[in-house]
Amino acid sequence: MIQDDPANTSNARGAFAAAARHAAAYRRDVAAADRTPTASYAEMLAAFAGPVPETGSDGAQIIEDLVARATPGIRASTGPRFFGWVIGNSHPTGVAADWLTAAWGQNAGNLIAAPAASAVEAVAAEWLLDLLGLPAAASVGFVTGATVANTVCLAAARSEVLRRVGWDVEADGLFGAPPITVLIGEDAHATVFSGLKYLGLGARRVVTVASDASGRMRADAFEAAIQATSGPVIAIAQAGQINTGACDPFAEIAPIARAAGAWLHVDGAFGLWAQASRRYTDRTIGIELADSWGTDGHKWLQTPYDCGYAIVRDAEAHRRAMTIAASYLPPPEGAERDPSAYVLELSRRARGFATWAMIRQFGREGIAAMIDRHCDIARHMGETLAQHPGISLVAPVDLNQFMLRFGEGEAGDAQTLATVRRIQEEAIAFIGSASWRGRWVMRVSVTSAATTMEHAETTIAAILQAWKAVVAGT
Repeated sequence: MIQDDPANTSNARGAFAAAARHAAAYRRDVAAADRTPTASYAEMLAAFAGPVPETGSDGAQIIEDLVARATPGIRASTGPRFFGWVIGNSHPTGVAADWLTAAWGQNAGNLIAAPAASAVEAVAAEWLLDLLGLPAAASVGFVTGATVANTVCLAAARSEVLRRVGWDVEADGLFGAPPITVLIGEDAHATVFSGLKYLGLGARRVVTVASDASGRMRADAFEAAIQATSGPVIAIAQAGQINTGACDPFAEIAPIARAAGAWLHVDGAFGLWAQASRRYTDRTIGIELADSWGTDGHKWLQTPYDCGYAIVRDAEAHRRAMTIAASYLPPPEGAERDPSAYVLELSRRARGFATWAMIRQFGREGIAAMIDRHCDIARHMGETLAQHPGISLVAPVDLNQFMLRFGEGEAGDAQTLATVRRIQEEAIAFIGSASWRGRWVMRVSVTSAATTMEHAETTIAAILQAWKAVVAGT
């Protein structure tokens, strides 16, 4: 049972020390592991199940118990051979900053409650806009991830396009409002549709714009679609198609959107970071012409989870859509920035600390070098594997994403899924599957700061071995 310690000082020392020791050991071990098998959900549920504790326990012992129970079911997403989704490796510097964020217990809702957290967000926001080549006057909301970033940006878009036709959606809602037409590419990510649902714009009421073989929105199709609209319009483009990495032709579609008076939003969860590259910025030419952008820090910036950014050119539209007002929350007189005016939450963690720490960790040069390395690794892996019989590259490798197909014709679906399953079972690397154009593919994402070309070669060998076993029927 815990002792009478109102400040919890002894409990904190033991718990913090145990967590730090185990975290460091885990990162060391996962980086060096030949294989990283993971227990199933059912096994983990059995490990944690039990009645509600009747009495409290010592903090250090709780951490020891948590580690013992959880470790078998921890997916090695911070490891160097994790290619399952677009996930950064939660860099240790960012994790350490995030620990302090939790320990400090700051509510980043306003300047008075959290002066340091508010200031670091303001500075990190300036750095982000600089790194991503976006307008310096844009506003930045620190949110949970790209799903919420897109939702916040689309809320600002909804507010502004309705304001232009004389409707105050914040005050009067959508009942009776002029209808908004939403244009979106046919290969848009599912989370954008979530935002449309949350905002009452409807996931099925969109006008779908045709895309090319790599999932890029076609500029000619976009122009035809926007010319057929009337009234308020929100157009949603994409930087980094989730399966191919392809980016929409922003330099072509942005002027079309602007000429039509449409708000152009970019879902740039990972692809927006091509702006910070030295060699891949040609993929995102014209992206700065959009009206808003959503992106993640816990992808290419390698921050811990719960770190995304809603970026809006029109800061007033951003504030109008998000501001929470109450008498006990007066904005400080002369304040330059109210942190709660750009996000959905009032109470939230201080996400700026980890962002600031990770930009300091890598610097402009380090971020650019990492993005370039990941894109080079993806191209090498995809093109090398496609040279082997029975393996095909589904689309050209554009950034850090690529798809492989195993086998031919109808049998290819089963053989592809079998190869993915075997890779996951052998646990040398983790790779997932996806459905693309009605066919199953192996989908590979290269996003971890820990991944090197050496890890890529190990993974190539594991994929070839798995494919040979599938062909042999063993």
